[in-house]
Amino acid sequence: MNIISDPNWDLVLRRASAPFLYAVPTMGIYCRTICPSPRPRPGNVRYFADAPAAEAAGFRACKRCDPKGTRAALARAVVEDACAAMAAAETIPSLEALATRAGYSRFHFLRMFRDHTGLTPRAYAEGLRAKKLQSALAGGARVIDAINDAGFGSESRVYEDTGKLLGMTPGALRRGGKGETIRSARADSPFGRLLVAATGTGICFIGFAEPDAALDADLRRRFPNADIVADDAGLASGVSAVIRAMVEPSEGIALPLDIRGTAFQLRVWQALTTIPSGETRSYGQVAVMIGAPKAVRAVATSCASNPVAIAVPCHRVIGGDGRMHGYRWGVARKQALLAREGATI
Repeated sequence: MNIISDPNWDLVLRRASAPFLYAVPTMGIYCRTICPSPRPRPGNVRYFADAPAAEAAGFRACKRCDPKGTRAALARAVVEDACAAMAAAETIPSLEALATRAGYSRFHFLRMFRDHTGLTPRAYAEGLRAKKLQSALAGGARVIDAINDAGFGSESRVYEDTGKLLGMTPGALRRGGKGETIRSARADSPFGRLLVAATGTGICFIGFAEPDAALDADLRRRFPNADIVADDAGLASGVSAVIRAMVEPSEGIALPLDIRGTAFQLRVWQALTTIPSGETRSYGQVAVMIGAPKAVRAVATSCASNPVAIAVPCHRVIGGDGRMHGYRWGVARKQALLAREGATI
């Protein structure tokens, strides 16, 4: 076979991800196809299925692309240890202290941490405190107690950065819908049972494809202290709009929404509404859209917690490899929605 036309060589040349390794006899090393090193001559490569096969042939692992994952595993362990240390600390550890604990320079540790989490250690620690505060408030703790226990020190610090930390005031989060009346309506839809709920502001929940009891429990979890009442007649037009959108999702849902989440979640959900019907974006692309290119996992988590299916089209987000890696309401339904939009995966 002429190696120039070899599809394996084409992947090496393009630095595309592939399930094999290539070795360079003149250098004595083997690499992943995505290795940033200069490309060898096309006739000067050998291919191996895995690292043991390459090493059995006398090649050693490249230090740049780390084909055995040794350095990556070590870095991951270092970052996980730092994350655990921050979670256990009463105050946010300094970058110097974390780097010393890990045995690296400040610069090396910072780069390692950002590569694995998409955040600086400070931003990660702030996120931990915000989650602790959210959990305490949702559990009914007094605002001042929750703020102190989370390590913020003062109420002013939290209220100054409410949007960044919580997406709503601490009091509103603590109330969990207390004092609000949420109307709900059930119906049969093309994808099974459907539950739509609304506050006085707009639709706050759309769930489907589960038994009524499971849908009710999901709504109650989001608004644990609200007064939830059935109002099938009052929400009939909203339910009809959701069902129409399931049948023809390219039309969207022209309904007022009342969606609540952290500031980060709201940024993600807003970005999802800008993805045109018939198109898809990867989680990485959405992360770029919101200005946080390394927060891919956080974007995926936000998509999974989307409270208003269909209205905020999280079904238009797929994996970076072009595959569907999960959907709150089932991958088959995600495929069906995209098919109805005419999306090309």
